[in-house]
Amino acid sequence: MSKSLVIVESPAKAKTINKYLGKDYEVEASFGHIMDLPKRDIGVELENRTFVPTLIVSPDKEKVVARLKKMAQKADAVYLAPDPDREGEAIAAHLSMQLMPVVKDKSRIRRVTFNEITQKAVRAAFEHARDVDENLVDAQQTRRVLDRIVGYQISPLLWDKVRRGLSAGRVQTVAVRLIVERERQIQEFKPVEYWPIDAIIEVNQGGKSGGEPLLVTARFIGIDGERAKVEGASAPSVGSEKEAREIIEATTAATWSVASVDRKERRSNPYPPFITSTLQQQAAGRLGFSVKRTMGVAQRLYEGVDLGAEGSAGLITYMRTDSTRIAPEAIAAVREYIGKKIGNQYMPAQPNAYRSKKDAQDAHEAIRPTDPGLHPNKVRRYLSDEQYRLYKLIWQRFVASQMVPAIYDVTTIDIDAKNKKTYNFRVSGSILKFDGYLKIYETDDDDEEELPEIPDGARLTLATPEHLSGIAEQDRAAKIAHARKKYDIEVAKIQARNEEAGPGDKIEEIPRFEEPQIEIASRPSAVHAVQKFTEPPARYNEASLVKELEERGIGRPSTYASIITTIQDREYVTKIPPTGRSGRFFPTEIGTVVTNLLVENFPYIFDTQYTAKLEEELDEIEEGREKWTDLLKGFYGHFEEELKSAEKHMENVKRMEKPTDEKCDLCGSPLVLKWGKFGTFYACSAYAKEKPVPIAAAGWKKEPKKVLSKVEAKLKYPMLVKTTENDESTTVEVKDKTELKTAIENAVGSGRKVSVEQVSCGFTKEHFAGKPDLQSGDTQNGVPPEEYCENCGKVMVLRRGPFGAYMACPDYNADPPCKTVRRLSQKQQQKPAVPLDEKCPKCGKQLVLRSGSYGEFVSCSGYPKCKYIKQNLIEGLKCPKCGEGDIAERKARTGNVFWGCTRYPKCDFTSNLKPVAQTCPQCGSPYVVERVVDGGLYLVCPNNKEMMPRRRSKKGQTAADAQNAIDCHFSERIGDAPAPAPTPMPTAATHGPVVEEEQPVG
Repeated sequence: MSKSLVIVESPAKAKTINKYLGKDYEVEASFGHIMDLPKRDIGVELENRTFVPTLIVSPDKEKVVARLKKMAQKADAVYLAPDPDREGEAIAAHLSMQLMPVVKDKSRIRRVTFNEITQKAVRAAFEHARDVDENLVDAQQTRRVLDRIVGYQISPLLWDKVRRGLSAGRVQTVAVRLIVERERQIQEFKPVEYWPIDAIIEVNQGGKSGGEPLLVTARFIGIDGERAKVEGASAPSVGSEKEAREIIEATTAATWSVASVDRKERRSNPYPPFITSTLQQQAAGRLGFSVKRTMGVAQRLYEGVDLGAEGSAGLITYMRTDSTRIAPEAIAAVREYIGKKIGNQYMPAQPNAYRSKKDAQDAHEAIRPTDPGLHPNKVRRYLSDEQYRLYKLIWQRFVASQMVPAIYDVTTIDIDAKNKKTYNFRVSGSILKFDGYLKIYETDDDDEEELPEIPDGARLTLATPEHLSGIAEQDRAAKIAHARKKYDIEVAKIQARNEEAGPGDKIEEIPRFEEPQIEIASRPSAVHAVQKFTEPPARYNEASLVKELEERGIGRPSTYASIITTIQDREYVTKIPPTGRSGRFFPTEIGTVVTNLLVENFPYIFDTQYTAKLEEELDEIEEGREKWTDLLKGFYGHFEEELKSAEKHMENVKRMEKPTDEKCDLCGSPLVLKWGKFGTFYACSAYAKEKPVPIAAAGWKKEPKKVLSKVEAKLKYPMLVKTTENDESTTVEVKDKTELKTAIENAVGSGRKVSVEQVSCGFTKEHFAGKPDLQSGDTQNGVPPEEYCENCGKVMVLRRGPFGAYMACPDYNADPPCKTVRRLSQKQQQKPAVPLDEKCPKCGKQLVLRSGSYGEFVSCSGYPKCKYIKQNLIEGLKCPKCGEGDIAERKARTGNVFWGCTRYPKCDFTSNLKPVAQTCPQCGSPYVVERVVDGGLYLVCPNNKEMMPRRRSKKGQTAADAQNAIDCHFSERIGDAPAPAPTPMPTAATHGPVVEEEQPVG
């Protein structure tokens, strides 16, 4: 009996849905998009302005498509169930396009969507199957065509004008522009001095004399009712030390009294449930998650997590949304949970309703748990640490959104200090009267201090010197207590490591606690002022950049993560420090140069307002109110004009040579600022650009005068006559024609290569002023950046393949697998060269340890002039094939080690086993090899066919050659096989604690 075929994007989603559908359905994964534009062609029709894209099956998806076609032929019906957004609709359309030819009844291909992966939602979706929404497909296709037009037509321009390999993105460039403009604001910012003033005042409880007084801090706000303000300062303050001292002197001798007391109740309303942008911002601020990591973890929570006996289940609703709407059944479920588990006093009489932003699409609900009764601690044992933390955050926010407000009692006391003038001070405080939604979801707001009952007109006094000394002592004690707390945490870590240590491992000693030497810093007086300066706007972090993009209407919930990832992958911006919640975006030099060029030459296309307008038009296409071709025609008209202008007028940075006041350290010539592969650098203006002139021996013997004339026509004196013989070079400097003729005459000879070069200075040095300062203390934490899988959020691992290093998800071979991989650029693979205490045997310069495509190697620091590379040689062993070269250790692309002749490619001798400089006692082979067999380490003759691994015959080898080969049986055991590296035992730090009982979530 045939079954219905259901196609989703990922194996994890397939596994979850399969549980709900039963045996009459087969659920398969397409592993994302199956069709795209061709890589080596723009793939968009531009000549007739039809903008029709040429879609092809992605080369890596041909086997997937073939398998799905075979299954669709036999299926009763085909249900397309990718995610419920534009990308998912496009995947469904492409699947339909490929499967239509093999399905006899076209009406059997249907589209199903669900906002959450639960049994009820999945079954309801199949009951309301529909056709593919062409408007959604058009919106996605329009975005793809827009990005392809911009990328494919601007990128070659950047290759020609700046550097090969650069690319431009329609939305990404605007995001980089925001970061570059913020950096410019910071560089141009001029700080303004300001002096905030505060006073420590004694307040008697109830305004009565006697009893222990309470000390409160009052802030200066103005004089005679006029607010004190310094431009750029957030708090009331004065602009100079002179003004501050005058106020301090006057208020110290003033009469202090209460001018007014204002008491009122303040209600703090709960926050709406998460949408994509607010989830990304809160996860960055509270959990330290990057935007990419947040979306990866959320994707896995949405697609389904294995909950033991219950099977796989989706824990949250779809996580790409900009609507705060909640389904009525979800509201009923959370209100029931609040009433039973938290208390009826926390449940409002009517459900809380929240407004979505003006341009929200409202296609999906807000992000919420699929079952509010599924407390985070109930499922903690089944979740990874990052999954638990994110699910807990989503669960708390949703439950809190349907609770009553928190209530505070707020007291504001205005105080007057009268001395000729009236100096106004203010002190505020609040206490939490009813926690409301804060019982579940804590905010970032700090509560103010609680104030005593003080009647209007009460007389006040300033704190005494004894009180000020007491406050200073309390501050010192708090700092020491903080140091003690840090010490206790470090001791706990050391104890945990010692408990996990195995036999033979070194046990760490617990250091003694040394109390920090902190002096008691007492205030000079009760009224005090501190000099401060206004600060520039903060650089963007991931959370604030997402907020800025959302407020400006740039991008959509599904694109924020890819925007931030792309601008970092292209090395247009860098995040410092690379991990944690404190990371800030710095524009790189190449990012600044490219952005400035694009904004200057494409002012309309890369304008923030125009980019936001395009997003609104894409929404209109999705809703069927605008044709996709109309949008593209309007866009391409502006773009084509700006592209033609840019081709003529864009500055050629590649050929830039700007004069500077710097002097060359070698020859004293002026330095010029040039552009190279990694940005700007200083180069000596005496550097010669003329190519060397080769001297042919036959031509010199026949017509030496003609050769000399040719050299003098191309080069100027002084010159260098360079002679190369047996890979060794010598040079002779000549100053006139006579010396040149003599030098060439002496150089030309049998087997020698002779050339004449222009004498030049190749001095260069770094241009640090053009690059962001990444060496300050707050930007360096010594921790390499972690990269997270965009599908499941796990920390990706570095692997090596046939084509170099790449990042891969640790679940690459899990069930279900996560096939996320990312190639690394050559620059990302390299590490800074490490100087060694060893000199180059060729030129005498220092040797350095470098990192290359095949691993680490030692070479001369004078590269490229000196190309010496130190090799790990087998001492005492010459190549057994040619007898001239040495045998050196090498590394293949895959990372495997082998040994080969140093005269390669002239000699192709290689061995996968390590050769040993020892003659075989039986057959006289000039070497033997080390091999591990049956747990032992053996010396084996390479002619021992029984113990040597089988090798394929070499090209040109005949059967007669194989028959005449020497057959030797020598082998000798020399020790035990090396033990494999031990696998660390799982710990609570790596696998998390198991918590089954329900506990309050705070």
